[in-house]
Amino acid sequence: MWKWLHPYADPERAYKLSGTLLPWFAMLAISFIGLGTVWGLVFAPTDYQQGDSYRIIFIHVPAASMSMAAYMAMATSSFIGLVWQIKSADWAAAAIAPIGAVITFIALITGATWGKPMWGTWWVWDARLTSELVLLFLYLGVISLYASFEDKVLAARAAGILAIVGVINIPIIKYSVDWWSSLHQPSTIKITEKSSMPTEMLYPLLINIMGFGLMIGAITLVRFRSEILARNGMRPWVRELAKAEGVK
Repeated sequence: MWKWLHPYADPERAYKLSGTLLPWFAMLAISFIGLGTVWGLVFAPTDYQQGDSYRIIFIHVPAASMSMAAYMAMATSSFIGLVWQIKSADWAAAAIAPIGAVITFIALITGATWGKPMWGTWWVWDARLTSELVLLFLYLGVISLYASFEDKVLAARAAGILAIVGVINIPIIKYSVDWWSSLHQPSTIKITEKSSMPTEMLYPLLINIMGFGLMIGAITLVRFRSEILARNGMRPWVRELAKAEGVK
């Protein structure tokens, strides 16, 4: 598999591949999010305890779960960039960081909005909420390190180290409700056991989680292509591309 992936470390091939994948990710993201959101907000039944206020789950849970998935993707790219010195992996990590920060912010805001009617307050220093806030700070730290150095190789190295070290926060977020006493409800989606949600609520939630993942992928591809062009502006193929786009 590595032999298949290695050629795409070449900036031109990576740019073309991401351009090929982008429409598919975008179309699927729009379809999944549209279906899951309408199903969840309009057609899913009202919860017998929380009423209609629970419906924010169809935004909050996908955002929260994908905030962790995006971080793992960023950290993995950073690891590949550090170990194998593949520049395109560093560019991918730089592309993911701002997207992950926005998704994490959405998770925190929707969580606070959901927590107000349930807990009577917008914020508590709960283990799950606090570790998710730490995740936002990690994203912001990675973004700041990328912007703090004129030498982009050094910037990628510093940001990559922070991203890799920050992975320790992911299992803390995931299992905080099991390890410590928490106001936050336990996980409703289980892999090895039956989920605690009825299927008419679970299916639109799963669809939206997939949709959010595809959306992050689509936006990452857009940013990744921009990173490639910014880092390879003097390459002949980039100049030819600019000329071709100018003619159009």
